[in-house]
Amino acid sequence: MSGASVLISFEAQAFSASFKWCGVSPAFTLNAVSKGTTKLEFEMTDLQVPSFRHGGGTIAYSGQKSVPRGAFTATFAGPAPPPPQVHTYEFEIKALGAGGKVLGKAVTRRKFPE
Repeated sequence: MSGASVLISFEAQAFSASFKWCGVSPAFTLNAVSKGTTKLEFEMTDLQVPSFRHGGGTIAYSGQKSVPRGAFTATFAGPAPPPPQVHTYEFEIKALGAGGKVLGKAVTRRKFPE
């Protein structure tokens, strides 16, 4: 079999997340967070105004299935579209392992106000 390459593939459950607005602070539900994750890094983008930096935050992860509202407030500017506009906000969540290695990513979106 000289020169041949073998592709081995398998299906793994993908890291995913969802959130709901609690005022302007989100609460998250997590599913299938990557094995070896020690931290979760959240970054929010307003898809109508992607140049505005809303920030996010990084929290310790020890297997919890949810992240409560207000978990990262010091580095986060909540949604604030000018009335009567409705904007769509996207969170990218990175699962980080030892040394900050990215082990997985999840993306979730929701409109504000709903």
